Amino acid sequence: MVAALRALGVIPLIVIDDPKRAGDLARALMDGGLPCAEIALRTEGALEALRRIADEHPGVLVGAGTVLTVEQVAQASYAGAQFIVTPGMNAKVVEFCAGQSIPVFPGACTPTEIGSAMELGLDVIKFFPAEPMGGLPFLKAIAAPYGPLEFIPTGGINAGNLADYLGFDRVVACGGSWVAPQAWIEAGEFERIRQTTAEAVRIVHDAKGRA
Repeated sequence: MVAALRALGVIPLIVIDDPKRAGDLARALMDGGLPCAEIALRTEGALEALRRIADEHPGVLVGAGTVLTVEQVAQASYAGAQFIVTPGMNAKVVEFCAGQSIPVFPGACTPTEIGSAMELGLDVIKFFPAEPMGGLPFLKAIAAPYGPLEFIPTGGINAGNLADYLGFDRVVACGGSWVAPQAWIEAGEFERIRQTTAEAVRIVHDAKGRA
């Protein structure tokens, strides 16, 4: 899973309420070159949208985000989620995922949270909220004592700072909602999403070329 996310470089964070738009969204992401979606469990239609993408577009690496409980993990996994992302360090969720062999990336942004993640055997975590916490300089500073631990920065990432984050060798990929904002999904602006996705892919390729 980590290798797949590393190859992609960007994890589109998706807030979607109308499952009927899931297919068009998946096609826009794939056509743009980024077959991946982290569906935030913030809306009534999120799980159904996730299920439709998983069932109808098996080429898309689909996961569930904003996961807060073990029950949500079970629901998301049943719907077809291939990975779980949480906004904070929730030991119960992490342990449940480990027991079910489900990749999980909990959010953390302090030494205490990072230490807790490592104690639970994690080697990749979500650095959240990235920009509000101080951005790349803060990430580099806080990562220094934690050896091989790697990060998925999320929160405030966009086309303007993506390359900088990817230039840090401890970053696996970056999560971002700018690729497919909720307003664009609701308005059916899937060509716009495809174009933004393609731009993100170009940034990733350029960043990897400089690495």
